[in-house]
Amino acid sequence: MKRANKFLTIALLVIASCSENKQTTGDFITVDVTKSYPQKELILQDFMDVEYIALETTDEFLTEGFVLAVGKEIMFVRSRGDKGDIFVYDRTGKGLRKINRLGRGPGEYIAISEFILDDDNGEFFVIDPFSGILVYDLYGNFKRNFNPKERTRLEHPYNYGNDHFICLGASPFSARSESTTNSFLIVSKHDGTIENEIQIPIIERKAPAGVQIQTDDEGWTMMVMTSFFHSLIPYHGDWILTEPSSDTVFTYLKNNSMHPVIVRNPSRQTMSRETLLFPGILTDQYYFMIVAKENSGAESPFSTVPNHPVMTITNFVYDKQDENIFESTVYNGDYSDRRQVSMFQKTTDSSEIAFWLKIEADELIDDLKKGVLNGRLKEIAAKLDEEDNPIIMLVKYKN
Repeated sequence: MKRANKFLTIALLVIASCSENKQTTGDFITVDVTKSYPQKELILQDFMDVEYIALETTDEFLTEGFVLAVGKEIMFVRSRGDKGDIFVYDRTGKGLRKINRLGRGPGEYIAISEFILDDDNGEFFVIDPFSGILVYDLYGNFKRNFNPKERTRLEHPYNYGNDHFICLGASPFSARSESTTNSFLIVSKHDGTIENEIQIPIIERKAPAGVQIQTDDEGWTMMVMTSFFHSLIPYHGDWILTEPSSDTVFTYLKNNSMHPVIVRNPSRQTMSRETLLFPGILTDQYYFMIVAKENSGAESPFSTVPNHPVMTITNFVYDKQDENIFESTVYNGDYSDRRQVSMFQKTTDSSEIAFWLKIEADELIDDLKKGVLNGRLKEIAAKLDEEDNPIIMLVKYKN
């Protein structure tokens, strides 16, 4: 097994603590996580293309509309729960077929924890925490299965060429210990062999097992694991890698080199209160990020989960054109009531689609009655019934 651990020099680890308070330094940007930046409001459609797809509703095609993958011609959608149904739609929303290989026999999955569509090879992969990795053709016919080598659990996998995944790796039997770092793995699609391991070097591991997030607008609080944050982000064929204990976010290039792209300041190692920075959606002009800061005055509602700070989320954006950082708010231009869109989403490895969201049919009908819809969204809402399947909103990169 070929393995190449990627380590950068210690100098890169302390860039944040040594750099001046600049927003750009060379090819990377510096973000002061303690600073208040000016506000910037953006309309989503000004820098992204938006497509709405109404999923056909029939007695056979009833789904809660959780998108698993969107390909060049088809989409895979599922519902919550353990029924095992995978609904296949074309890109207009017409139902094509329903796949269900739920079971405990050969070629069957017990649960779907991760799903990867390989358009080029005409396959999809189901990662089952109990049965390993199962491979099917686009009609649901079983082809092969294998287990990740070295008893590794694969998290947030993406296609990495025709023959490999890139993903976050972890032991399936225990949480990551304080002495380990996130390992980003290049894994064979054929037999699960780990072909390459990429590690972000750190001075001292400080990653919490979980944090509690408090929203600014409604005041609710929730407990999330650090896997809620996006440590691995596809970006124009390259990869953005984030290790919470590092002050530097790196880009991993096709030639296997790694370079800093975002540096936080001050260093996390020097701060007494928890502050996390994670990148979100990245476009040609904008780098969206979130900063989660410990709210020392908040009381935790999770009495059974001590020692996890309550965090308040702030949305940041770096405008590459202006070379400035802002606190950002993004609105969907198809609503007239300033409906916000989060730019902190799980992105895709597609060169076309950045991310997707679902809109419930009954909510869209209510918005139509309120008179707050515009354009294509208004046309779709006018034809809906409250019991119809959700509408899928595809947010795509500008051509």
